[in-house]
Amino acid sequence: MKKFFFLLVITFGILFVANITWIVLNLYSWATVGIDIVLSGSNERLFENIYYSLYFKWIIFVDILWIISLIIFMLQRKHFKTDPTQHFLKYNPINSPRICVIIAAYNEQDSIEQTVKDFIKHRHVESIIVVDNKSTDDTALLAEKCGAGVIRQDKNRGFAHSYATGLKEALKTDTNIIATAEADGTNNAYDLDKMIPYLSNCDMVVGTRQVQIFTQKGNQNSMMHVWGNYWLAKLIQFKYFSLHHFGIINLTDVGCLFRIIKKESLEKLSDQFIDQKTGDAIGGSAFSLYLTMRSIEKDLRIVEVPLTFNKRLGQSKTRSDEKISGIKYGLIFLKFILRY
Repeated sequence: MKKFFFLLVITFGILFVANITWIVLNLYSWATVGIDIVLSGSNERLFENIYYSLYFKWIIFVDILWIISLIIFMLQRKHFKTDPTQHFLKYNPINSPRICVIIAAYNEQDSIEQTVKDFIKHRHVESIIVVDNKSTDDTALLAEKCGAGVIRQDKNRGFAHSYATGLKEALKTDTNIIATAEADGTNNAYDLDKMIPYLSNCDMVVGTRQVQIFTQKGNQNSMMHVWGNYWLAKLIQFKYFSLHHFGIINLTDVGCLFRIIKKESLEKLSDQFIDQKTGDAIGGSAFSLYLTMRSIEKDLRIVEVPLTFNKRLGQSKTRSDEKISGIKYGLIFLKFILRY
């Protein structure tokens, strides 16, 4: 089914381009030749021109084949990795939330102090773990000064490895909720109050930054980021499609790392963050995608909630706010979704 899904997505892209090209070419043809046909009063010739136009029959034939393949995929979807019957109402409230917040950081001295102070003063946050990815500035010192526990990596192991390390360490704490957040000041601790109630009915609550009235002016969410995130999210949703309620998850944002998960639910994933052969973290820069997709495959119940999104403090190390870098990361995310 994974190869079937891959072929569906690739052929959809090819057919989309083919259909648009056919429409554009024929609009040009009808605009030049069709006007003369209409003026001559021979409307039948106009329809003949459309019917016998270049590749029309073949495009319609292939489109129908693709739709049939899509229907087959949808009908067989229940056998593809997840069990959609697990995703119905359950109620298991957390009466005394105790949160451990994981923050991965690399050269974030301009923002780490404000970020840690914001989360540490939240009434449900009991501990903060900052994983310093071999920063060359004062990131680790400032985090410790503000009261966070700091894990210093012996070398720059990357974004995903830092979060994988932090999540494993969080399982040793006496907390019942694990949160992941960005080090750049874009997340607000008060959003935890919005997210926690949903854990009564699910295992993980992920944030979405797609609601404009919740975003600060000047944030990184350009139009390209918003639409790219949206369509990649819908691709994940399609990959794990279920005939029950049109899907076992509703996503609009693939790149948001601000999320919370029950500790017992995280334990089901903890041994699957690191590739045992290479020692590298799975997902790389697409770690947020991996965390979501792996959770779906483990039949964890996930809900997406709109969160506030601030303007970044300091400079982006990945430069994902720039168009070229944004496109690059979008392609990395797309490749991961198709191949995983």
